[in-house]
Amino acid sequence: MKQTYEVLNVKCGGCANTLKTKLLEEFGEVEVNLEVEPRQITLEIEDTNVPALRQALKSLGYPMSDEDLSTVEGFTTTAKSFVSCAVGKMGQ
Repeated sequence: MKQTYEVLNVKCGGCANTLKTKLLEEFGEVEVNLEVEPRQITLEIEDTNVPALRQALKSLGYPMSDEDLSTVEGFTTTAKSFVSCAVGKMGQ
């Protein structure tokens, strides 16, 4: 089923490129909407795979907007997102 999720820390095309390439193998094609805030991703996913998607997004530094992150975890995901963004920009 096609579902849309709000994600944090997505700022630009580099971030979007990282999400599309890093999630492709495990989750298939991902659409990233940079026109809304918070940013949104849309993909075909079964409810049973959502926990794995949550973990993958958090590991890249782009947690879902409904995540309850501690202060340290929030800083960590933000730092990871800067690295993921830079990697995504190099891959464009």
